[in-house]
Amino acid sequence: MNFDTILLDVADGVAALTLNRPETLNALNRQLIEDMTAALDKIEADEDIRCLLITGAGRGFCSGADLADPSGSGGDLGDMLDDMYNPFGERLRQLKVPIVAAVNGPCAGAGMSIAMAADIIIAGKSASFLQAFSNIGLVPDVGATYYLPRLVGGARAAGMMLLGEKLPADKAHEWGLVWEVVEDNRLLEAAEKVAKKLGRGPTVGLNLIRGLLDASEGNSFAAQMEIEARAQSEAGATDDFKEGVKAFLEKRPAEFSGR
Repeated sequence: MNFDTILLDVADGVAALTLNRPETLNALNRQLIEDMTAALDKIEADEDIRCLLITGAGRGFCSGADLADPSGSGGDLGDMLDDMYNPFGERLRQLKVPIVAAVNGPCAGAGMSIAMAADIIIAGKSASFLQAFSNIGLVPDVGATYYLPRLVGGARAAGMMLLGEKLPADKAHEWGLVWEVVEDNRLLEAAEKVAKKLGRGPTVGLNLIRGLLDASEGNSFAAQMEIEARAQSEAGATDDFKEGVKAFLEKRPAEFSGR
């Protein structure tokens, strides 16, 4: 499948999705949202794909919404979110495989929401994160007000969103927004290493972990233990659990099938 605004390559159980509008720092327009949504459908339909890696072409991850895009200007901006951005944001969040974001250069606005939807963010040293909405009189969107406080805490999220100032990669790591910061020329290598490890992992169990982490924000301790038990029942019924135990007893690396 060919796309106009993204590149999609699949190898070793990993789908590498590259936002490919480098002339705009990969700013989001309707075509890019549609291409990414189609890519997610393809990824979820392919049982051999067990991890998604997202990055940006050129010198930036994503600069946010393309303010020069005719399809995104004029009219009610909330309706535009309901029609275009929010369905994609929900689709990405519900993806049934782990997501790794390799953030190169600027990562702003709705582009930062895409990165925060990932389970693991790896940033190059030149990366920066920005919630710029207050600088133009708007509010953060595409789930940013959900993700950011959970990742860095309320005070830091408020500072980023109200002040609209860039957060450099090293401080993003210090705050817990990113898993690792690496030299720019090692970014894809480091991200691919993590993505391939997840792509070889027990996919059902990994997805259950993702769901448990998400649910923990709103659950009581007792409720969380209850859903842990139900998830453990599901994980324990997989072929990967049997293989994991067998490999442990045989003192060898497990060869998970993702089932």
